[in-house]
Amino acid sequence: MYRVVIVEDDPMVSLLNRTYVERDSRFRVVQTFQDGQTALNWLEQNPVDLVVLDVYMPLLTGEELLRALRSRRIDVDAIMVTAANDRLTVDDLLKMGVVDYLMKPFTVERFQQALDTFCRHREALTGESVGQSALDKLFSHAGSGECQPPKGLQESTLEKVRACLRAAPAQGMPSEAISRQTGLSVVTVRRYVNYLVERGEVSSTVNYDTGGRPCRLYRAPAP
Repeated sequence: MYRVVIVEDDPMVSLLNRTYVERDSRFRVVQTFQDGQTALNWLEQNPVDLVVLDVYMPLLTGEELLRALRSRRIDVDAIMVTAANDRLTVDDLLKMGVVDYLMKPFTVERFQQALDTFCRHREALTGESVGQSALDKLFSHAGSGECQPPKGLQESTLEKVRACLRAAPAQGMPSEAISRQTGLSVVTVRRYVNYLVERGEVSSTVNYDTGGRPCRLYRAPAP
């Protein structure tokens, strides 16, 4: 589970960021701060994986905090969530290697995309060396063979369905069970699993041993 710190001087935005982070079971918020200096003092002593960071804050701005973290070689990734949109600030932060940059106001879907980008970044950089296919996936090169979901389908929702199916029993799960576990409607689940079946990521079979109407079961390939 990835450890997350939120640095945001607006309590309502901080709470919103925390809510969005903790919707994803891969992450846990361990601290929140309202100024950059207090955050820096804490981060110098406590390792974390990700900082969700505003720019405009008292004592030490988000840009100054990130620069200090980099100069001290503190190994942490950053997602900017901010109203700062001037070209120089954005350019400086991108050059410091932020994982993603979200402009306020933002949607939960866009926030989830930023978390997914961070996870792809970490997964691509596991091990002693990095292969070209992992880098292509990380940078989403057009020639890498990666395809985007069709219009109307969200990558974050696809990943939620994938995760549910990866944890499914060997015989698979019906769409109703996937709906209960993911919180998605049955109609939505069927759209997503049909897309995954078309891609070959998921297989489906019909179960006739229900004592009533047959149902279709979906399962992901065994790892």
